Amino acid sequence: MTEKNLEHALQITRQAVAEAGQELKRYYGNVEAISKGDGNSIGGIVTELDRKTEQFLAKELGKFSADVGFRGEEFGVQNHADTTWLVDPIDGTAHFVRGIPFCTTMVALIENGEVVLSVIHDFVNDDTYWAIRGGGAYCNDKRISVSQRSLKQSLISFETKLEKPENYEKYLAVRREAGIIATINCGFEFAMIASGKLDGRIGLEPYGMDWDFAPGSLLVSEAGGVATNIGKDTYDYQNHDFIIANAAVHKELTEGDNAIFPKV
Repeated sequence: MTEKNLEHALQITRQAVAEAGQELKRYYGNVEAISKGDGNSIGGIVTELDRKTEQFLAKELGKFSADVGFRGEEFGVQNHADTTWLVDPIDGTAHFVRGIPFCTTMVALIENGEVVLSVIHDFVNDDTYWAIRGGGAYCNDKRISVSQRSLKQSLISFETKLEKPENYEKYLAVRREAGIIATINCGFEFAMIASGKLDGRIGLEPYGMDWDFAPGSLLVSEAGGVATNIGKDTYDYQNHDFIIANAAVHKELTEGDNAIFPKV
């Protein structure tokens, strides 16, 4: 895909998530307001908001090209193609309901298995984080970059199934070396890593899906960070075991005699 095409896709995406965000913000922390008197549960209303937002984004992103596929969290694959959109309409619905500002809308454009465009929209603060492969990372129109903190200085998110002893052992190994944070929101955390406020995110048998991790992988990489799958030098967005962090933290976690996640 040409740079001009990607810029066009970005323009459409930013406009779409901004418009969707204005609607979502009406119900942020106030979902009960649209469930009174109709017998619906709050959970059902949130699900309906997710679905409506995804349908809206599918329609708006479809304006870029009818030949591009679409896959979202709510409805799955709407149409197949080598180039496809990945969409999470509300990442962090539990936060959304409670009015906690860890909720975002995430979009990635995939071409031949590679993330080429990323948009994470923080609709609570009306900030749009975005990246085009090879073009750097931005918040709105201001360029952003990852931190240069070491592992000892870092604050890292680690998503894993702690009930598995081998995962818990890795978690404790990281916690001995770094601070651990858990907002339970991929989009917010990736945006903070790309902005240099957090320092990395680890996924080891995490709970999320492609749309949870693909947008952040490109955003952080284009902000000067490193994204690889655990044990590898490469990154595949469909492999959810990953280290996405600033370069210093990534190196300490994966290289040397004391590496917690050594390369195979």
